[in-house]
Amino acid sequence: MFTVAIIGRPNVGKSTLFNRLVGRREAIVHDFPGVTRDRKERKASLLGLEFLVIDTAGLEEAEPDSLAARMSAMTLGSLAQADVVLFLIDARAGVTPMDEHFADVLRKQPTPVVVVANKCEGKAGEPGLLEAYAFGLGEPVGISAEHGTGMGDLLEALLPFARQYADDHGETLFGEEPAAPVLTAEEQAALDDETLGADEDPSLPPVRTEEDVTKPLRLAIVGRPNTGKSTFVNALIGEERLLTGPEAGVTRDAISVDWTFKDRAIQLVDTAGLRRKARIQESLERLSVGDTLNAVRMAEVVILMLDANMVMDKQDLTIARLVVEEGRALVIAVNKWDAAEDRQASIQRLKDRLESSLPQVRGIPTVTLSAIKGQGLDRVMDAVLKIHRVWNTRVSTSALNRWLEHTLSKHPPPLSKSKRRIKLRYMTQPKARPPTFAVSCSRPEDLPESYVRYLANGLREDFGLDGVPIRMHFRKPKNPYVD
Repeated sequence: MFTVAIIGRPNVGKSTLFNRLVGRREAIVHDFPGVTRDRKERKASLLGLEFLVIDTAGLEEAEPDSLAARMSAMTLGSLAQADVVLFLIDARAGVTPMDEHFADVLRKQPTPVVVVANKCEGKAGEPGLLEAYAFGLGEPVGISAEHGTGMGDLLEALLPFARQYADDHGETLFGEEPAAPVLTAEEQAALDDETLGADEDPSLPPVRTEEDVTKPLRLAIVGRPNTGKSTFVNALIGEERLLTGPEAGVTRDAISVDWTFKDRAIQLVDTAGLRRKARIQESLERLSVGDTLNAVRMAEVVILMLDANMVMDKQDLTIARLVVEEGRALVIAVNKWDAAEDRQASIQRLKDRLESSLPQVRGIPTVTLSAIKGQGLDRVMDAVLKIHRVWNTRVSTSALNRWLEHTLSKHPPPLSKSKRRIKLRYMTQPKARPPTFAVSCSRPEDLPESYVRYLANGLREDFGLDGVPIRMHFRKPKNPYVD
């Protein structure tokens, strides 16, 4: 796909332009310079032209081993992937010596460059726009990424490179996906009847999975800072795609990477580390936390990354509860296993904390690994695929009601507050992802929580639903004679 990289020094508006092209807030934007650290890729559209846009970290001159130097090196490394580079400057600040230095660097690269002067709203940016001609990189384009002005001029600057790419790859510009066929009322009714009757088809097994293997599995990696999340992603994909280092909190944005494991498309999402709320004081960190929480909500499976020497502390349990409450499938990965001081004690502590603090989700898969040495990676991904299939489990209505009848015969529900027997008449599974069950109950408000746990544990044991959250809704049937 035609690829455009946005490059420039810190705080010139690269992430703002990235969000404008993508059409939504994907990258964190803040007045603090150097917010973006990792390379972020998304599909974008500019007045009908579709392409892949790359947001990069700001270019800075720094000591070779510093974080800023590693960020700059990763930014320049993205040039090889791009078909054209947008070299962004701040028109209100004018051309700075740092801009001139990196313009010289870009001039030596084979990738074509378009100079873009941002913050050109009003007349304050005109001097900076005129100064940009001195780069010798062609006519600069004046825009305002925040207000969306100058997008037509930017399109005109990109079109020659897009046409060249389309000619070289046999593609068409401004292509659109074919529209979905419009169904008639009769066809839609037939499709609905087929869907409704599928659950009772006697040829189908009583327990099956509704996993859609044609769509990428959305996998988020979360945890406290400096537990090795980015190192784990880099080890999986086999390249230094994400910025890593000994500093805590290197990752700020939720970074998505497309990958394939055993012919299964997977969308890996690396996230910023989550600290306790009491320790979060900066507004920038609050934005990073919000990005991480949104990644959890959008994920299907979440890997909770732990440090082998600090297993399952209070913050880890808080994150695990969050994942379970959101209804996501959870895999616990104990990283840095090669450096564990007392492996037996770490495993025992993990089991004890799960049993005492997360009893509502039994059987969460736990895997040990060393991301930096590449050990245990396949075991983690096998656990992810397995728990994803469980998360997509669908149980037929007939099997559920046979199970309910047998369960009630062994242990009927207790009496209600009015000394009347609570009746559970009927049970069905309206949805999977996670497995969700609806039960017709005469007095749902009187059903004790202990009996709800008894039913949930029975479902786990009899239908193989270990390790995933189960949701149960008890509904009182409507009385047709109430009026």
